[in-house]
Amino acid sequence: MADRTALLSVRDLRKTYPSATGPVEAIGSVGFDVRPGELVCIVGPSGCGKTTLLKCISGLLPPSAGEVTLDGAVVTAPPRTMAVVFQEYGRSLYPWLTVGDNVALPLRARGVGRAERQRAVEHALEEVGLAQAARKYPWQLSGGMQQRVAIARAVAYRPEVLVMDEPFAAVDAQTRADLEDLVRRVWKDLGVTVLFVTHDIDESVYLGERVLVLSASPTVVQEDLAIDLPAERDQLTTRALPRFTELRTHVYEQIQAAKRGEAAVR
Repeated sequence: MADRTALLSVRDLRKTYPSATGPVEAIGSVGFDVRPGELVCIVGPSGCGKTTLLKCISGLLPPSAGEVTLDGAVVTAPPRTMAVVFQEYGRSLYPWLTVGDNVALPLRARGVGRAERQRAVEHALEEVGLAQAARKYPWQLSGGMQQRVAIARAVAYRPEVLVMDEPFAAVDAQTRADLEDLVRRVWKDLGVTVLFVTHDIDESVYLGERVLVLSASPTVVQEDLAIDLPAERDQLTTRALPRFTELRTHVYEQIQAAKRGEAAVR
């Protein structure tokens, strides 16, 4: 049954690809709801179709069946109220534009005036800790700082929904921890709804209010797990909690079961 309070709804979404031997089913039948202001993480075995699912949800790829709705409207193209942050942050930033101009780019495309654009860029860069970097170029920044620029660009756009596709996979462990805390701060400060895809089990438990565990391909939602950790989290205290260990162990068991093609572990 559909959740009438949902902002984002995925209903019986399926995706198949043609091949020389016949259609290949990448996504079996996926359905879930995300309420306004939630932070939901998606994990699953490697190659299970997480990125394909995200592209369908964000309107970048048409599903073969089923539908995605945002604010009650069916998604058939990238919605104006959704922003996407990809893993390949270096490719999403234009090296010949300054950091400030990169952040302002979607606002220019939307026709936002210069003064309002400038205020939005300044606020977004301050939000991600790069207030002094507006006049620099992406190639002058570290990988972690470049990903902060990509997040700032999404923040400046002020989306209802922020979709993130394994955004920290290419950075070192210390930078990753800093960026995880950045996402939770932005989520709280802006009240934005976040859908975060990751292959890192610990990251999904640390970040999320819920974790959707996907099965092996053809993908279905194997479990929708509520994360009952304290609302205020930090890298040392939260990860040392016995409940954190229990939750990450449970998610790990679910993914191992998915790899073996077994039903969810209860």
